[in-house]
Amino acid sequence: MTRPIALDPYVVDVLMRDLVSHDHAPSAFLVYLWLWARTDGGRRRFAASLAGIAQETGLSKSSVQNAVRQLRQRRQLLAVTRDGPTTPPVYEVLKPWVRGRT
Repeated sequence: MTRPIALDPYVVDVLMRDLVSHDHAPSAFLVYLWLWARTDGGRRRFAASLAGIAQETGLSKSSVQNAVRQLRQRRQLLAVTRDGPTTPPVYEVLKPWVRGRT
């Protein structure tokens, strides 16, 4: 069963164009959207393996790895932590454009 998700207008109006057109990384946008849905728009953290994300999004595992790297290192839109060497990464969706809003 699918459920509707609310997107910040910035995600569609600005971030999509930046990732897909400017960075040539549509897979990064897809992974960000998928994680956005799983974290309720960044309100909670979510653990998932790269293989799990790949299966859910229809991307290859290497595409997911590249997307996570892009979102984490270059764009700083994800925080990724691990509880241990054999546990899946825990993702936190970041929204830097929200800083400073009242």
